[in-house]
Amino acid sequence: MLGLMQDWPLTVDRILDHANVNFPQREVVTRNVETGQLTRSNYGTIWRNAKRVTNALKARGIKLGDRVATLAWNTDKHLEAWYGTMCMGAVLHTVNPRLFPEQIAWIINHAEDRVLFLDTTFVPIIEKIAPLLKTVEAYVILTDRAHMPASFSVPYLSYEEFIEGQSEEAAWGGFDENTACGLCYTSGTTGDPKGVLYSHRSNVLHSMAANSVDCFGAGANDVVLPVVPMFHANAWAIAFVAPMVGAKLVMPGGKLDGASVYELLDGEKVTFTAAVPTVWQMLLGYLRENNLKPGPLKRVAIGGSAIPETVLRAFEEDYGVEVIHAWGMTEMSPIGTIGKLLPEHYAGDHEFRIRTKMKQGRSLFTTEMKIVDDEGVEKPHDGKAFGRLLVRGPAVARAYFKNAGARNDKGECLEKCGFFDTGDVATLDELGVMQITDRAKDVIKSGGEWISSIDIENIAMGADGVANAAVIGVAHPKWDERPLLIIQAKPGASPTKESVLAYLEGKIAKWWTPDDVAFVEAIPLGATGKINKLALREMFKEYRLPSTQAAE
Repeated sequence: MLGLMQDWPLTVDRILDHANVNFPQREVVTRNVETGQLTRSNYGTIWRNAKRVTNALKARGIKLGDRVATLAWNTDKHLEAWYGTMCMGAVLHTVNPRLFPEQIAWIINHAEDRVLFLDTTFVPIIEKIAPLLKTVEAYVILTDRAHMPASFSVPYLSYEEFIEGQSEEAAWGGFDENTACGLCYTSGTTGDPKGVLYSHRSNVLHSMAANSVDCFGAGANDVVLPVVPMFHANAWAIAFVAPMVGAKLVMPGGKLDGASVYELLDGEKVTFTAAVPTVWQMLLGYLRENNLKPGPLKRVAIGGSAIPETVLRAFEEDYGVEVIHAWGMTEMSPIGTIGKLLPEHYAGDHEFRIRTKMKQGRSLFTTEMKIVDDEGVEKPHDGKAFGRLLVRGPAVARAYFKNAGARNDKGECLEKCGFFDTGDVATLDELGVMQITDRAKDVIKSGGEWISSIDIENIAMGADGVANAAVIGVAHPKWDERPLLIIQAKPGASPTKESVLAYLEGKIAKWWTPDDVAFVEAIPLGATGKINKLALREMFKEYRLPSTQAAE
């Protein structure tokens, strides 16, 4: 027997329609990419212009399932192009501009994008790779006529020209909720990037789960600043969440330095924001240098890489801002866990709560997790046993675009049990709290035991004079591998091997202590701001530990 409820497909056009009906005057504030000045729009205007985008795309022959790309910062115009594409049933492909130009060209060609929206910032990239782009028929710069480039070789249109004269009446929805909605490629650090193809249903369900009380918990009275870019897996769902609940939205454009972020936090009275740790390190540095506080900010979501303890303590202890430690991946839409505390955690002291918040947290409803050994046998949830972290749920990928990375004859990228292997090594405790101990390819196997590079890195970040820290395994004749700690010093600081190792003493198991400490001018970062371990291994491929040199 089936239920007798109405058929109401979960498609993202419902989100912006809802915002237009219920919150048409709620502000969407943008830092203009060209001028740096703040401009003000609202959800009603976003809705009307998104309709015009839909009609402009249809006029160029874009239809259900066609791919439309954006190479753009977080702005109101990007949001209009976003919804104007998705709501008509085309697929919005957000391109990460921090990839190498050749990778960007490869991704656009692989996606077969027909229209490309871009900000003026990225015109030099497109000028370089346009001859390589095989499928793009129209290039639209998200600006007005006055700020178009003075000279260029590509036949660009301004966004103003593109939607000019288009009707604000356009049919949205009307297709299956499993229709493809968005396309986002992985960073491709170990091969060609792979496309993750979100559906309308997965985006709506994921956004509702991500905004539960024990996650973002944003509402109509919040002012939300997504510093995390829209090209990072839907800005962690915030581009859907904010209009869904009618929160005021503050879009930072391309200026993400500490001073610019503070100006928005303070001036727009932001209550909730989200970004990777490197952004918050810049902001905290600016606050301290200028003896400032982050306005009425209440909550900050931090993800993308493990949160340094110093950042967590600064927000919570110095400024009274709740830190929401989030974890996920592009293949998970992206949020999988959230670091909200349970009553059992509040029963402990402050230090216990800090240690718990350093972990990646509990799974959202709609996400299942388990840890297994190399043979696929499930490991106990005791907070001690390590295992490969597997996940499944309605917003978790079952296959990559065009069957890249297929592992079975169905083209799926799943384990035999139907779960997706995250590539992480983790523990799960009896309360469901997950802690990433390493990437499977980064874990250091020493004498048959595993050493977590992430744990050492996070602790080393608290040592005096350390700006960034990374740990890689180096070959050892007896132990197979031993950890090498690589340090990037703060400007003007001169930490030493002895001072850093002394700081680690007592904070990690003695046998985890790095065999050596190396200092570099800059630790290489990937396109998403994470430490590029592949580049570090290449950098230190000829390196030998002092202990092994002595034995020669």
